[in-house]
Amino acid sequence: MDGGAATNASGVAAAAAAAGNGVQAGGGGERAEDASKQNLALMMASIQRTLGLLHQLNLNVSSFSSASQLPLLQRLNSLVAELDTMQKHAEGCNIQVPMEVVNLIDDGKNPDEFTRDVLNSCIAKNQVTKGKTDAFKSLRKHLLEELEQAFPEDVEAYREIRATAAAESKQLAQSQSALPNGDVKHSSIHHWKKA
Repeated sequence: MDGGAATNASGVAAAAAAAGNGVQAGGGGERAEDASKQNLALMMASIQRTLGLLHQLNLNVSSFSSASQLPLLQRLNSLVAELDTMQKHAEGCNIQVPMEVVNLIDDGKNPDEFTRDVLNSCIAKNQVTKGKTDAFKSLRKHLLEELEQAFPEDVEAYREIRATAAAESKQLAQSQSALPNGDVKHSSIHHWKKA
């Protein structure tokens, strides 16, 4: 076995570990999720054992003699059994690895490159969106300034309506004890009745 195959096998193991957040439960709630996580852990251990067996096979093949035929056959049988075990554990896992990551691993590249590229793409899109938002805010401000020069009474009425609507919205949010992001406020102070 060459170093590239070992790198690919360890890359698949790394991708499976990195995709741990993609482990999803079947319809059974926490128990299914726990079983899936346990299967993932067992599969990762099986991958490590398989890598060890492949390394041992590499050593046996590179120094093969007729006397080492029996240990070689035993290791091959162990490898087949371990691959079968890995397949059984894999059936209980729901891991979603993007094809781009698999292609990077096949090309002998680091899967972290994919993560870096995705994050850089998100940052660039976020900056573009922020630029558009800022442009619209600037346009709104400019339009209000122009409208105020042409129609001062109407703009004043518009601002009063906006202020009233904002105050009502704020009051409604406070009455529902809701945070701006939609979460419900909980008091951190507990009032206990004295017995």
